[in-house]
Amino acid sequence: MKTFAELNFPGRLIAVEGLDGSGKSTQIYLLKRWLEAIGVRVYFSEWNSSELVKSATSKGKKRELLTPTTFSLIHATDFADRYERHLLPLLRAGYIVLCDRYIFTAFGRDVVRGCPPAWVRGIYNFAALPDITFFFKADLEVSLARILDGRPKLKFFEAGMDLRLSSDPYESFRIFQGRILEQYLGMSEEFNFVVIDANSRVEVQQERLRRVVEERIDLSRFQRRTPLPLPPSVPRGFKKMELDDEPVE
Repeated sequence: MKTFAELNFPGRLIAVEGLDGSGKSTQIYLLKRWLEAIGVRVYFSEWNSSELVKSATSKGKKRELLTPTTFSLIHATDFADRYERHLLPLLRAGYIVLCDRYIFTAFGRDVVRGCPPAWVRGIYNFAALPDITFFFKADLEVSLARILDGRPKLKFFEAGMDLRLSSDPYESFRIFQGRILEQYLGMSEEFNFVVIDANSRVEVQQERLRRVVEERIDLSRFQRRTPLPLPPSVPRGFKKMELDDEPVE
């Protein structure tokens, strides 16, 4: 597998990965604001957000009908739709594309849910690798606390309750996310992740992201002709939206 730069795309793709509650969504939002403020052509996409399958996914989750294989195929369909209709055209147009989760989410979650690793990777073999992948490594207790800060309880699939790991959703979350963490750590060297200490302060993490992006990408090549005005501060409800992490399952 090659990166978009190695495939000679005019644009570059940056992805963030991490456990639920790791803070990656906050960080990619701040990165997007910064890139826009300095006049860079930028586009944002997130996991499980394609209109093609969004309704089916929502219904299946509410009725708890999704098997591991169905989950995997729905997410692959979602990704393929966004990849072909949004990511590739904008990368060809010379944009910096930011992705809140990429194929590595499937490589981790679907395998933990019992899908064969080779099969999971095979259904995503059409996708190029990101030019930079940030992995936000957070302690399980930190992730859990961040999620519960914005709402009273964990969601069924978020906690891995479909796997019957434990009748206690909090213990199930720890087991489920712990197994996903092991998958991420195994992929880290293979796919050259940039590991971020997600337990550190928000501004410290953001400073590192910007530094790595500036070191690896010549941002002067992606300037808009007319820079956008500085975006407003974090919108109302953003923290809750990020902590709910609705699109990630």
